[in-house]
Amino acid sequence: MSDLLTKLLLLIAVIDPLGSVPVFLEATKNFDLKYKRKIAVRASFVALFILFFFIVVGQIILEGMHVSLYAFQISGGVILFLFALTMIFGQGKPESEMHLITDYKHVTIFPVAIPSIASPGAIMAVVIMTDNHIYTITEQAITSGLVMLVVALTTILLLGAHLVQQRVGIYGITVISKIMGLILASYAVQSILTGLKAFFALTT
Repeated sequence: MSDLLTKLLLLIAVIDPLGSVPVFLEATKNFDLKYKRKIAVRASFVALFILFFFIVVGQIILEGMHVSLYAFQISGGVILFLFALTMIFGQGKPESEMHLITDYKHVTIFPVAIPSIASPGAIMAVVIMTDNHIYTITEQAITSGLVMLVVALTTILLLGAHLVQQRVGIYGITVISKIMGLILASYAVQSILTGLKAFFALTT
């Protein structure tokens, strides 16, 4: 149960559903409510498809490039840690991703689906959390279910984006995003340490 909770918290941290709210509001500010809801649902489906795609073939691609498990754990941890640092010390997810919007007519894919929901950090995290050498098919299926749950939560928040922003506020969302960054940084360091420990145990 604690393992499930840990994975769920990590996915919430790396996908950051609340942090997608201001990005979505800015991206859809020129549309009516009905079309905003369509964008919210479509973007969530696209993001879920992308995450599932990397769950299925991400490790296959890396192993096809002859990347070892230990190198993958270490490099993945470093990337997640750097991503977490941008969440903690950078502008924050909402501000940085709102600056990516240049075409308000085509916002479903970019930046709402990518990188707001299916961010590089989220993609790397789901690949690490479904490693074929560590987790069974059942465990990977459970993780995939948790990914669906977090994306569903994101969809709900986007559908009620205006209410969420009124209640929490842009500064509140930024603070929560930074807290999520701290959680993600801890997981990233753990991944690096696990990879280093396994590598040196193998070579000694």
